[in-house]
Amino acid sequence: MSRLSRTALAHLPTGVAPSYDPAAHGVGILHFGAGAFHRAHQAAITDAALAACGGDWRIAGVSLRSAELAEALASQDGLFTLIERGAQGDRARVIGAIDRVVAAHGAPEAVLGPMSDPAIRIVTLTVTEKAYGIDRSGPDADPAHPDVAADLESPATPRGVLGLLVEGLRRRRAAGHAPFTVLCCDNLPENGALLRGGVVGFARRVDPDLAKWIAAEVAFPSSMVDRITPAATEATLTLAARLTGVKDAAAIETEPFCQWVIEDRFAQGRPDWAAGGAIFVDDVAPYERMKLRMLNGAHSLIAYAGFIAGHALVRGAMADPALSVLARRHIAAAAATLDPLPGIDLDAYGDELAARFANPAIAHETYQIAMDGSQKLPQRIFAPACDAQRAGQDMRPFAFATAAWARYCMGRGEAGASHALRDPREAEIAAVVEAARNDTQALVAGLLRLPGLTPEALLGGAFETQAARILRDMLARGMVAAIAGEAA
Repeated sequence: MSRLSRTALAHLPTGVAPSYDPAAHGVGILHFGAGAFHRAHQAAITDAALAACGGDWRIAGVSLRSAELAEALASQDGLFTLIERGAQGDRARVIGAIDRVVAAHGAPEAVLGPMSDPAIRIVTLTVTEKAYGIDRSGPDADPAHPDVAADLESPATPRGVLGLLVEGLRRRRAAGHAPFTVLCCDNLPENGALLRGGVVGFARRVDPDLAKWIAAEVAFPSSMVDRITPAATEATLTLAARLTGVKDAAAIETEPFCQWVIEDRFAQGRPDWAAGGAIFVDDVAPYERMKLRMLNGAHSLIAYAGFIAGHALVRGAMADPALSVLARRHIAAAAATLDPLPGIDLDAYGDELAARFANPAIAHETYQIAMDGSQKLPQRIFAPACDAQRAGQDMRPFAFATAAWARYCMGRGEAGASHALRDPREAEIAAVVEAARNDTQALVAGLLRLPGLTPEALLGGAFETQAARILRDMLARGMVAAIAGEAA
């Protein structure tokens, strides 16, 4: 069986190959974090835009840590198979929007060179919440973040996101080129404003004049992204080969649903992403809150409670009647904290979420979703809990999710097997767990009081007490029984 490449496109089944010639389009976007989600989401939507309207908008991807993906895509001329899996079956198409992916680790010039090229008009990012190094209270750069600290010492040879963006913009300014637009596509509240604060804060520490120029000239639109995309497995690659007739080392699978809401503020143009289903709005924040609280919040509940209860996959957790009830309860509680959103039926959106979580074709690991909890809970769980408390609404769904996270943070399953938290604050969390020694009140109190984690309004009152009582029940009866009792 041959390998996916430009020469193999003519031999693919009807409707699988791109409907345009990728080589006929130049590169206009640089993307940080070219993993599975980006390729299933922004790259796929850009592919649809190129097919509909053309333009020099192909993508140069950046892998900040691993060279493996860059090597796989290089051997395939940037092409990869996207498999959409749903109740109606599997559908494969080859995406041609990516020109190349470079590995940035230890080689900043491989990234800074393209960033200096005036042909690059947009820089997009999906690097996960923990990678930015942003102090959200400012927002500002966080000098304690390892990448930020290293790049402040050597700003001309950066390795982290903020350092690379600032040095790339510095070079553009020095060369007299217009700045690129910076588009954050990660699950952060008001992600454009947050990233702007981090970039300007970093620049202020190395070059105050550059910081003023960035603040005045660079656009940082916010966006909201949504598409459930599990990590690829050998089964993914096998399925891709069966559907296309060629080998693909970079194939990915995803759900049919895809959503992208974007603030339409681009200084040097943009692809016609609307042709791929993107929605352009003046204010992303209400859509962002809806997704973070309803989808991501329920996902975190399922991940922590489901993982400890023995469910390796989200679809397996949703097949548990009691846990499915709690997931739907959480979705409804999150919806109750939201203002009405024109054109959106929150009840229908919640029903759609539950169906997406239960999709039997998508193997999304609870352990994958559970990582980086300290970066996710503030916007997914604590923010809606605060709003629920102010409105006199039931906070128990959020307290249950918090207790499930605390149980997960103990680092051992109910059979005694240990698991890594895969959290940037893992050492701090482990210290709290060790000091608490199974005292649930002390454990919840210690975790909630990790610096900068929890809003003051949730500390020392009913929410904290409720979470500790629920955690005590989880430890006394086991997670399965605690879930069943909660759902009864």
